[in-house]
Amino acid sequence: MTRTLSEADSKALLAPYGVPFLPERVVATPAEAASACVELGGPVVAKLCGDAIAHKTERGLVRLGLADPVATEVAAAELFAAAQPEDGEVTVLVAPMVRATRELIAGVAQDPQFGPTVLLGVGGVLAEAIADVVVRLVPVTEIDASEMIGDLASQALLGAFRGEPEVDRSALADVLLALSEASRHVPGLVSVDLNPLMIVDGRPVAVDALVEMAEPAGPGGAR
Repeated sequence: MTRTLSEADSKALLAPYGVPFLPERVVATPAEAASACVELGGPVVAKLCGDAIAHKTERGLVRLGLADPVATEVAAAELFAAAQPEDGEVTVLVAPMVRATRELIAGVAQDPQFGPTVLLGVGGVLAEAIADVVVRLVPVTEIDASEMIGDLASQALLGAFRGEPEVDRSALADVLLALSEASRHVPGLVSVDLNPLMIVDGRPVAVDALVEMAEPAGPGGAR
């Protein structure tokens, strides 16, 4: 048996290993969301956040481009009202709004034969159509990380693109190394999904994160 962590808890678990996230705020009321908008400086994004909420976009639980505190408070109230009983305890995550023309996917997955792996691929709306993904076994070394980036078929997306600078390959490699370290040192970590991993001013930023953990063994070893 496994369980997922909320987006906020997923990010809190991964940040110490070096995965880059935005300066976000987790709030419990619409008024706190408005204050977070002021603190962060709009525009911001608001998302409903909870352990049982794995697919926010599909459920319409994300509000983008909130320009001011009033809009953020209204959006947060809508999100809290949209929570279902099965969602359990929920909060709203408020984050700066960022835009990027390039999106990647990075994460950790379990190979049934070899164990934990780190993956990197092209993300965004074309991810399934392009299916450009590379995988390495944990632990990932600096050489492995560099090779993973070089093995992506969509190299044009990593160079200077539509007026944006080329991707900082060293910073991207650091994300892969961070995922490898988290996989090695977090007991019970089953999978990590950083999607999208946006390229902002050439550097990767994980704007969403989902961590799956194994449930502790019960009496007699049952899970």
